[in-house]
Amino acid sequence: PGGPAQFGGYRSPAAAAWATMRQRFFVPPPRPIGPPPGMGIGRTEHERVYSGLPPRTETRYIPREVVVQVADTVPRADVEAAARRLGITMVGSHGFEGGGRTLYQFRSADGRDVRDVIRSLERDRIVASAQPNYVYRLDQVASEPVPAAEAPAPAAPDAAPTEAPAADAPSGVPAEADLAASAAVEQPLPPGDPGQYVIEKLKLAEAHAQARGRKVAIAVIDSDVDARHPDMHGAVTERFDPAGSVAKPHLHGTGMAGAIIAKYRLRGIAPESTIVAVKAFDERSAGPEATTFQILKGIDHAMRRGVRVINMSFAGPYDVMIERKLKEAYDKGIVLVAAAGNAGPKSPPLYPAADPNVIAVTATDRTDKPLAQANRGKYVAVAAPGVDILVPAPNGAYQLTTGTSVAAAHVSGVIALMLEKRPDLSPDEVRAILAGSAAPIAGTTETETGAGLVDPVKALTYEPPMPEEPAVASDTPAKSKTPAAAAAA
Repeated sequence: PGGPAQFGGYRSPAAAAWATMRQRFFVPPPRPIGPPPGMGIGRTEHERVYSGLPPRTETRYIPREVVVQVADTVPRADVEAAARRLGITMVGSHGFEGGGRTLYQFRSADGRDVRDVIRSLERDRIVASAQPNYVYRLDQVASEPVPAAEAPAPAAPDAAPTEAPAADAPSGVPAEADLAASAAVEQPLPPGDPGQYVIEKLKLAEAHAQARGRKVAIAVIDSDVDARHPDMHGAVTERFDPAGSVAKPHLHGTGMAGAIIAKYRLRGIAPESTIVAVKAFDERSAGPEATTFQILKGIDHAMRRGVRVINMSFAGPYDVMIERKLKEAYDKGIVLVAAAGNAGPKSPPLYPAADPNVIAVTATDRTDKPLAQANRGKYVAVAAPGVDILVPAPNGAYQLTTGTSVAAAHVSGVIALMLEKRPDLSPDEVRAILAGSAAPIAGTTETETGAGLVDPVKALTYEPPMPEEPAVASDTPAKSKTPAAAAAA
């Protein structure tokens, strides 16, 4: 299903209230989207629209690699010829949803500074934009395996879980049979495990009596997900691999998806939603990483599949190409959620969480104390449980995970509940409802926990107060009431 941009029609009072609330939670980007001062947008469709040169202090990118956007009317032969002139080699390409632009990934062989390569590219009239291939990392403080003796006992479902997509299923092919099978039979939810304090903290039993995330698709851009895990049978309806690498199911991706959709031994936040698993992160020496090129492909694929929510439990540098792509998703009515980051209170803002169109989520523990390692800042919108959270792990196992990553996944699940009940909500309305219905956390500031702890039950019925209409001045003097008229009034 599409977002409000495709629905049209009724808008709840939250839309009007958002104009006021946005002043409180809006965080402007560090620099405006568009051309720097003195540079026109360009007189032809091929001209550059902004400069992608990174700050001198920025080093979080792949050495010798750049990503370039070119109008899709430019012949590929012209792009290849320009690459030869500049001494760079094409590594990959991707045509964006809706046409208009093609994304290219290039690598230089001579060790030139990335900034010099970008300057050369920006002098070429066929190049719309060029920038480094930035690096992003998953936002998890810790993950501890749960010993087999302590693993939650299996629930006794009325029927066996439907078969999930095979691990070697072709990427990008929906598992329509699985989706149909899981939708055909509504199964009772398990009570969850005693180790899941999130169930009581977020009053999930009460929330699930109203909504479970039915017919809401969530894209999880992360590492690989174990779609065969008992807690995710039939819920991972599609797997897409923009990284193009051979990798086994990973702790992080499996945990984030499970926090949202678990429904066999554990209880997820939105157990009847579905997951489009986007494996943008692959294993490298420093841990799972993804690049600008991979994340852009992942966001674009999610948009093609009509998801309503994109969960991004990762963090990295400011990236103008990703910023513009997220704006496209936001304009289509897709709700964007990201982990605030685990770099500590003194860390500068991390992205995509600090993007103004993204809902940034921080983590709290079972006593509502903020996670010590979490980022702080005005861009933090809300908090959710994110310390010692019991979630699935690959190969049918379980883990305790900590970080703003799983807190973000919890909020994505809450949003799925909201969208089941009110599918016409816009991203701004969702943000306003989350903030307005959240429970303020005593002893914390907005830079620590935003509007407070999310409250799924309240969010399902909450309507932000309508802003007061300004009094309209009149040029006509008010007439004094006669005594009779005054008495009648």
